[in-house]
Amino acid sequence: MERYAIAVKPDTKLLDEYLYGKSFFLTSPKHTLLAEGVFAKVPVNEDVDQMEALPQRVETVLTNAKNSGYSSPVVVGAVPFHPARSPHLIVPETVRWSGPLSFASEPLQQTPDYSFDIREVPKSTEFKRGVERALNQFKSDNNLCKVVLSRSLELTTKAKVNIHHLLRHLAANNTDGYTFAVDLPPFESVYEKPDSQRTTLIGATPELLVSKSGLQVVANPLAGSAARCENSIEDQKRGEDLLSSAKDRHEHAVVVSAVKDALGPFCKSIDVPDKPSLLKTSTMWHLSTEIKGEIADPTISSVDLATALHPTPAVCGSPTELARKTIAEIEPFDRQFYTGMVGWCNDYGDGEWVVTIRCAKVSDRLLHLYAGAGIVEDSRAEDELAETSAKFKTMLHALGLGNI
Repeated sequence: MERYAIAVKPDTKLLDEYLYGKSFFLTSPKHTLLAEGVFAKVPVNEDVDQMEALPQRVETVLTNAKNSGYSSPVVVGAVPFHPARSPHLIVPETVRWSGPLSFASEPLQQTPDYSFDIREVPKSTEFKRGVERALNQFKSDNNLCKVVLSRSLELTTKAKVNIHHLLRHLAANNTDGYTFAVDLPPFESVYEKPDSQRTTLIGATPELLVSKSGLQVVANPLAGSAARCENSIEDQKRGEDLLSSAKDRHEHAVVVSAVKDALGPFCKSIDVPDKPSLLKTSTMWHLSTEIKGEIADPTISSVDLATALHPTPAVCGSPTELARKTIAEIEPFDRQFYTGMVGWCNDYGDGEWVVTIRCAKVSDRLLHLYAGAGIVEDSRAEDELAETSAKFKTMLHALGLGNI
């Protein structure tokens, strides 16, 4: 079992000061944000669709905060996958920023020796049957282009999980991506008992949904994946094979097209590369396209852009409503905040929102890990199962566990 070692340096100060149950944490390749306390909450919509008018509700809360004396208020938090579920967005009492995290190489900390009972939801065989159901639906409904199916691992341990330690290990192995920890409110589901204890959404995602700075906007959709390999020659071949895979290029093109179409109405110019590039994490290769644009209207906020994009075909499918309906019919659990978005928006409308993947929901001694795979017409159930298993490794390795 591999154990990750991390040295504490001054440039990890905000990470060191993260307090479980009292903080919002997000680090990216550009900066680190630590928010604490709650000054105000963004109200939920009284109607079924929680995404409707979300940008206006965020703007109102930010304006009220500024009128109350906050010179540079920021909204932070998480938005669920399904529009009927309530977002968890707040204006914190304090917000601190620093540069990106950087870790030294001396092994000062080891992963705790956790012992877990593990339950698959659904079981591997059931997940593959779900993929087959989706493939049959492609044959019966030509409108369905892609659907993303996921599964969960429920891990129970005798000792409480050290959230701070888990966050540190995730961040140390994701310096080119986005690592986050968000305190969540109680959540009720037909699939699970209501959360009765403090719950944290924690993860290390490689995918930027959208960022906005001034008039500049960037989105970086990922779709098409392959597991990495310890053998450097085989690992490089897997990346090259992914880049040349017709099935994965098609899956990626569906996502890029949807992101371009969603951002287009907001932009006076938009640049989309002709072909994807390779992006790698510690466990996966991904097809990646960085889309850049210039906003036509400076009053458009990062929340406007994020809600227009969410959910992309990378985590839902295409077309959105048909894919979402298929997911609801096949997946035997409520995704909650998995495949939602986490991020921030300030009173100028600038902000950064990332896709909530490679993550877990942690409550005391219980963890729910999530991983999904994009299903298209040429998919094979065994391959999609293997892809989800590879994606689980981000959280499993951070917990000091091997492959499952």
